[in-house]
Amino acid sequence: MFFEELLADDGRVEPRDEMPDAYRRLLVRQIAQHAHSEIIGMQPEGNWISRAPSLRRKAILMAKVQDEAGHGLYLYAAAETLGVDREDLLDQLHTGRQKYSSIFNYPTLTWADVGAIGWLVDGAAIVNQVPLCRCSYGPYGRAMVRVCKEESFHQRQGFEILHTLSHGTPAQQAMAQDAVDRYWWPALMMFGPPDADSPHSAQSMAWGIKRFSNDELRQRFIDMTVPQSEALGLSLPDPDLRWNEERGHYDSGAIDFTELTEVVSGRGPCNAQRMAHRVKAHEDGAWVREAASAYAAKQAAREGAA
Repeated sequence: MFFEELLADDGRVEPRDEMPDAYRRLLVRQIAQHAHSEIIGMQPEGNWISRAPSLRRKAILMAKVQDEAGHGLYLYAAAETLGVDREDLLDQLHTGRQKYSSIFNYPTLTWADVGAIGWLVDGAAIVNQVPLCRCSYGPYGRAMVRVCKEESFHQRQGFEILHTLSHGTPAQQAMAQDAVDRYWWPALMMFGPPDADSPHSAQSMAWGIKRFSNDELRQRFIDMTVPQSEALGLSLPDPDLRWNEERGHYDSGAIDFTELTEVVSGRGPCNAQRMAHRVKAHEDGAWVREAASAYAAKQAAREGAA
């Protein structure tokens, strides 16, 4: 009863409050997937740190990749308040029992892809995540406040990269357009399947975890991005994209969600590569975790003997 009254009053559930097991499971699933996405999402851009075209670009990109690592840590910590173990969550990621965002299974072929990820992917993340600041679960909502502030920097960084390229040489303009052409549709798929085919969206909204449906958020992103593309001087690869005066929104073409299904199922361009890299990094860092645990145990023993 307390849980239902709290949600009805638009209150926040805290870790020690009573909550339905299904609510807890849905939160763990969403927060873990979000955390995994931040960690895996370091790879496509980390691939370009050593090849960024200037020292300034390297420094900015390093800061962004560091931010993504921090986002993952905030979110794993939020998940742990629900009684799950971080190591178990990572094991589920490594064995394919938990997923991460489909967008990170696409390759970064050129420097312009780093700009497209910042502008489109992080732009989509902002649209999706700002409402999560009002999530009914307190630790998740509070973590999202800082995450969203940093994501806004990432989006501006991507826009600036594409703006520089789109106003550069013909080859640079073509590179920027090619990156946008390849990332536009995968970015739209980041919001998930259509509402009618989304198995968790309705319940998540009923419990105040999500505030808007997949299709509502996708429409917001399209409406926000079209004017930005015009400012960049780049076209979006959708011949059906046009303003609908009656609706007050942009109409857009149909999305081929079979591609999303393939990528989520592990058959995307870089699924195997991303996971192999993640598992290797985890295994290579085992000695650090073991040393930290041994040191913590040693310190605890000293304090206990004092």
